[in-house]
Amino acid sequence: MEVTFTPKAERFVQRMIRFGGGNSASFFRLAVKPGGCSGLSYDFHIVDGPEPGDVALESSGISVLLEKESAPLLDGLVVDCEDSLMNTGLVFTNPNAAASCGCGTSFSARE
Repeated sequence: MEVTFTPKAERFVQRMIRFGGGNSASFFRLAVKPGGCSGLSYDFHIVDGPEPGDVALESSGISVLLEKESAPLLDGLVVDCEDSLMNTGLVFTNPNAAASCGCGTSFSARE
C-alpha cells in the first residue's frame, strides 16, 4: 500500500495539521466517498487517531490513515498541491481511476 506526497503537498498538509489544531501525533485520514461529478470523490481531514480497520502508513513524514474500504482505490495515489490564482488545494493523481473530471477531486474507479 503506497500513497506519495509531493514536497508541495507535504507542506500543505503539514500546514493543515498545524493550523487545524493538530499536533505531531495527528493523522491525515483519506477516504473515497460517493459524490462528485465523476461518481467518487476524495474525503480527507485531520484526526487524532485511527478508526477500526484503518490502514496506517507513513509517507513523506506524514502519518496517513486510509479508510479500510477505500484503501484499494487509493493504492498508488500521488497527492500534489496546486497553488494558483484560480485554485489552491490538494490535487490527486490516481492510477485506479478510469476517468476523472477537470476538478482533480472526483473520479470513477477502474473495473
